[in-house]
Parts: sequence; structure tokens; C-alpha cells
Amino acid sequence: MPLHAVNTETETLSMEQLRDAMRQVGEERYHHRHPFHLLMHDGKLTRGQLQAWALNRYYYQNTIPIKDAIILSRGDDADFRRAWRKRIVDHDGDSNSPDGGIKRWLKLAEATGLDPERVAGKREVLPATRFAANEYLNLVRTRPLLEAVASSLTELFSRDLITLRMDRLRLHYPWLSGGLDYFEARLTQAPEDAAFAIRYVYEHAKTRDEQEKAIQALRDKCDILWAQLDALYFAYVQPGWPPPGAFRIED
Repeated sequence: MPLHAVNTETETLSMEQLRDAMRQVGEERYHHRHPFHLLMHDGKLTRGQLQAWALNRYYYQNTIPIKDAIILSRGDDADFRRAWRKRIVDHDGDSNSPDGGIKRWLKLAEATGLDPERVAGKREVLPATRFAANEYLNLVRTRPLLEAVASSLTELFSRDLITLRMDRLRLHYPWLSGGLDYFEARLTQAPEDAAFAIRYVYEHAKTRDEQEKAIQALRDKCDILWAQLDALYFAYVQPGWPPPGAFRIED
């Protein structure tokens, strides 16, 4: 083997290579490619379908600070806990900034025409949405902390989708423009969170095997996001079969 050759099974990735590998996962598996999002960005969803999306996505959004609290509880380093705690505040708010991401998402749901209390009640969520979001909690609870942190790295590429989504929502659904505060906040929050998480993964993945497991955790997170949109598409686009008890689009 030449001295400059890379043994892909044993040689650890550099920070740049690790980041590139994570970004490749996003290019291949992130839900920006899902048919439901493609319809959204082309302005082809009805108000009712957007309501179904906002209502179901709220369940996932409400899960995020719980996920972060689980990760926080597993960290035995004070610096790590201080850095990760920011994520919970971003979503839940605090005494200084009570309107966190969850409240901002309810504002978006209200802009679609839904009663925020109805959305917050979570009674009409698709079963598959519950299973997918709860599986994310299982991932961060049961896998090594390194993999739990790595699973958050959809934030490496979410900013591009958020920027596109905001532009397309304003273009095709101008009546939603007043409810986009959640996405505005994530334009700065997501890159900050991603910078910390990728550095953590790079510094704590000591072997190539650990790096590969971290990359796989990100794939698994992308699969969870994709599965949620699969459920939305099946229930509200084609064939359009919402299960009993789930949100129904009104004529």
C-alpha cells in the first residue's frame, strides 16, 4: 500500500472529512428530497394538507427538548451540559425569553387556520408520527452518548432547507408569512448547535469504527424524519387514508 493511501477501515477521518461524510448523508437521505416537501416547495399542497403537516410536526417539535434533556442528563462534563442546555431553552424558552421554538411552531400552526390548543393537545397526531418521534427518544436514550449527539447533526444541512422553505412558503402561501418566526430563529440556532456537535463528535470518536457509528446515527435520524413524511403523504396526499382518530382535512 502506498504511504499516502488511506485505509478506510482503520484510519480516522479528519474534521473536514468527517463533516463531508455527514453532509453526504444529508444530500442522500435528508427529507428535503421527500415528495411531500417537494409538493410544499412547488406550492401544490392545500391548506388542509399544510394543517396536517403543522399539527403532526408539532408532536415532533415537542419531543425535541425532551430528547435534549435526555442527552443533557447523560453528560458527565459540566462544559458539555452548559452548552447543551441552550438547546432546551431555544425550544422551551425561559424567564428571559418565554417564546421558544415550541410556541413559535404553534404560531405557525395558527397561521394555517388551526386552533393552537387543538394542536398542543396532540390528540389527532398520526400513529406513525408518534412512533417515529418516540423512536428518536429511544435512540438518544439507548445508544452511546457519542451517537446520540451525532444524531443531532441534521443541523449541518437544515439551514439550507429552512432558507428554501421560507422563500417558497412566502411565495406560494403568503397567508403563512406571519407564522414563520420558528424558521427565522433556526437560521442562527441550527448552525451554532451544529458547530458544537460536530466538534464534540470529532473529539470523542477515537477510532474509525466510532466515527462510522456516529455517521450511522445521523442516517438513522434522517430515516426517522423521512418516516414522518411518509406517514403524512400516505394519510393526506396519496392514497389519502388517515387512520381513525387522526386529523381530518375539512372540505
